[in-house]
Amino acid sequence: MKHLGTTFILTLLFVLSLSAVKAQHTDDKCHIWVDSVMNELSTDDKIAQLISIRTYSNKDEDYYKGIDKIVKRHKIGGLCFFQGGPARQAELTNRWQALSDVPMLIALDAEWGLGMRLDSTISYPRQMTLGAIQNDSLIYQMGRDIAEQLKTIGTQINFAPVADINSNPENPVINTRSFGENREKVAKKSIMYMHGLQNNGIIATAKHFPGHGDTDSDSHHTLPVIIHNKQRMDSLELYPFKAMIDAGLGGIMTAHLYIPLYEQRENRASTLSNNIVTGLLSDSLGFDGLKVTDALDMSGVTKYFKPGETELEAYKAGNDILLLALDVPKAIRKIKHFVKESDEGLA
Repeated sequence: MKHLGTTFILTLLFVLSLSAVKAQHTDDKCHIWVDSVMNELSTDDKIAQLISIRTYSNKDEDYYKGIDKIVKRHKIGGLCFFQGGPARQAELTNRWQALSDVPMLIALDAEWGLGMRLDSTISYPRQMTLGAIQNDSLIYQMGRDIAEQLKTIGTQINFAPVADINSNPENPVINTRSFGENREKVAKKSIMYMHGLQNNGIIATAKHFPGHGDTDSDSHHTLPVIIHNKQRMDSLELYPFKAMIDAGLGGIMTAHLYIPLYEQRENRASTLSNNIVTGLLSDSLGFDGLKVTDALDMSGVTKYFKPGETELEAYKAGNDILLLALDVPKAIRKIKHFVKESDEGLA
């Protein structure tokens, strides 16, 4: 499938570009290196490059050895860290990168800084607080500082900022994570945070596409339903994402939402919808950066799809990174079988 090969190249080039000098000969070397690695990978290895798993730096050695096995055996594309500490995470990142034949993309969900996940690190104000300040250059500075801190512990991508508009005061999951209820404010402040990260070597990932602000349920526990017409979605929910795409956004995280406007199949999360991930995001909005699923271990998808099936449907939808897969071997088998049966091949 063409998008699989493109995914792998994009991911590697993003990682390499973080430390590369912006010169033509360096870019050429990157392409040559990527091509040489691609030619050595099996079909299973290429599929595994799509997969990023959950991990921690506050566990015991038996747990870490389990991650060792997954990294070595399956050649997964990335790790997303959660609880732990900065020094321990840096040590484990070095350990697992050394075990991996292909450099992995290391992620952290650090919306208000490393303190959101790690002990003994800085927590910045939540986005709702930042929505009230007048000097948006402070948000850029925050993004820059977070970027420097992330690079110090070997991380390349931050799952931030939240670009959802806080249009529903009963929202149990977005709320203070949003810059506010005004679309222009949300877009402007999201772009400042994005530039703070990306101008300093960290990929920003706007979320939760196509907009999680107007829900009264939490996709961690169920599948929220959004019933809006096209005019409403275009003018409100999609507005910050379109502005960020135009400003050079590197990544977008798709949400676990059921939106009948775009997807007629009942109980199918937007994360698993080709109409939304490929049709709306890539084709209609022209986004060509990294398309990242929200966590595939959340009930918004696991309630209706089994491990392996979830990753396959996310792949078919057009996502580049399958985040927090529950069963790596099963996901690889399912996707490999689909590719073989559909006779599409892997680029």
